[in-house]
Amino acid sequence: MKKLSALFVACLILIVGCGAPMDDLGLQTLETAEDFSHVEEDSSPVEDAWDLDILLSESLSDAEYAMEPRMTPGSVEQIFIDHIPNSEEYLTINENTRVFTSHEPTLTFSLKIDTASYRNTLRHINSGNLPPADAVRTEEFINYFTYDQQMPEPDGPFSIHTEIGQSIFNSNNHMAFIRVRSRDIDRADLPPSNLTFLIDTSGSMSPHNRLPLLQSAFGLLVETLTENDVVSIVTYASGSGVVLDSVRGDRKDEIMYAINILRAGGSTAGADGIQTAYALAEKNYMPNANNRIILATDGDFNVGVASISELEDLISNKRQTGIYLSILGVGMGNLRDSVMETLAKHGNGNYHYIDNLSEARKVLVDEATANLFTIADDVKAQVEFNPDLVSSYRLIGYENRALRNEDFEDDQVLASAIGIGTDVVVMFELELNDDIADSPVGELFDVRIRYKDPGDTVCRLITHPVREDRILESNSADFNFASAVAAFAHILRGSDFTGEANINTVITQARANLGVDEFGHRKEFVEMALRSRGLLD
Repeated sequence: MKKLSALFVACLILIVGCGAPMDDLGLQTLETAEDFSHVEEDSSPVEDAWDLDILLSESLSDAEYAMEPRMTPGSVEQIFIDHIPNSEEYLTINENTRVFTSHEPTLTFSLKIDTASYRNTLRHINSGNLPPADAVRTEEFINYFTYDQQMPEPDGPFSIHTEIGQSIFNSNNHMAFIRVRSRDIDRADLPPSNLTFLIDTSGSMSPHNRLPLLQSAFGLLVETLTENDVVSIVTYASGSGVVLDSVRGDRKDEIMYAINILRAGGSTAGADGIQTAYALAEKNYMPNANNRIILATDGDFNVGVASISELEDLISNKRQTGIYLSILGVGMGNLRDSVMETLAKHGNGNYHYIDNLSEARKVLVDEATANLFTIADDVKAQVEFNPDLVSSYRLIGYENRALRNEDFEDDQVLASAIGIGTDVVVMFELELNDDIADSPVGELFDVRIRYKDPGDTVCRLITHPVREDRILESNSADFNFASAVAAFAHILRGSDFTGEANINTVITQARANLGVDEFGHRKEFVEMALRSRGLLD
């Protein structure tokens, strides 16, 4: 019965787009067999679904249309969307390989926090499927979690903790765990915010786990705002429109009314929406404040941008405005993760995937200072290994954050921003030289962090040497848990470097190292790993 319903709906959508006469409701009808002649053999039912919304919106402005009642659960359009085939897109990941220090002892990359990959993977596994390999970004898995180890006093905005233990991939190798923690600031001392909500209201956003979820998510954030904050709202579908302009944060009813009346329909002019949002954020720019656009979308840009490179150019030109970007990704089936990762990477932003209200609370309330307030700009990391002690190394993840070594001191090469109170974990698998036990205690590697204070043009440098005495006989729960998470990502990717690790190792090690786990995220990881075991068999 379900298959017949889906087939009927697909046929109905195709019929609507055929150019036939209109009935009393404004929908096209078919009068003769000749009317079918307008349907091309290769027409896409997915595109025609959005064409239906375009047709229905022709008599309304974009801002008006965004607020009109549209698709509802159980409607013909909603049933069609629920049957959309998987057309998700991800950037290709070329996994880091082993590098011999005799050839290249130094590695440079952008230090960045996104967590979308982990949550998106959880969504895949909860629905009974393994994720595509390129959907798994190992560093985002590791950095989804908070860590408990007591940190040293910060040097500038950052404090650094390191420890080294046995590699989960190869018992003859070692794993280096580098935790960079940005300084915390009390919420009462945070600067005011000029927030522009850029909300995708195109047809693909109608399901309950897209626009309706985001409306509830923004409600959580609005509850935390004060009279010192300012909110604007821009929507985009076939075009873009301003729904709210610089409303004070304590006028919560007015803000929530503007959010809750939004409805989905039309195509996706994402580029136009970005232009409008940046223009509005610049108009309302507040000095010494948190000026930020929060883009909420499934990433399905189908109007105005023809390629990823065009998107890079568009967003790169905006990062010099002093306005930061946070991206909330939603949806399934047509998720354009590649678009959102590109926006975050080139737009001085971060990217999170929201699959339920609990995750929205984590991103927008519990970890709001880390995700929405910047403590350092253009943060680059460089690690230089001592060839006398370290034979080879392999960076775990960060493939799409790689920089050339000469970029580290080149201020024209921009990197990523880091938020307040953020944990950034970097892990390396190391092969130490055979005679290291006979050597005097020496320096294994240097960790260097180069950054700018927000709004400043002067780069600052932190150097943290790591010596052999950081090779521990017993490692922390943080180290062990992060190792299990890294191994799980390798298994999901089908990595050539998984080695001795297997799903049972992951489950056992993670379960034994839950730590404080205040919000239950580590426990949830164990549950996901258990669930995936049947999918991996």
